[in-house]
Amino acid sequence: MKNLRTTINNWFDRLDGQWRAMPVRKQHRYTLLLFLGYALLSVAVLLKVCYDIAHSDSTLTIEHIENPINGQNKSSVSPQDSINKILKRKMYETCMSCL
Repeated sequence: MKNLRTTINNWFDRLDGQWRAMPVRKQHRYTLLLFLGYALLSVAVLLKVCYDIAHSDSTLTIEHIENPINGQNKSSVSPQDSINKILKRKMYETCMSCL
């Protein structure tokens, strides 16, 4: 774990050194481009949200919550490969033979 942390710290130190070696004008340009990309992404998300709100159905249906357990169809056939039943059967067979 310490090796991974050391590797990541060395990588960040190299990146920081490269950033500081870069001319200030280029640093400013990269920072401005990253900010513009973030601003464009934010505007795109806001426009998408506004579009979805404008074109959505404004009707809201309110219904009672149904219990999902009541809606299950219970099969009259029990599962044949149930591990729980197999283990119980083996347990009872061993106890019955003890008597």
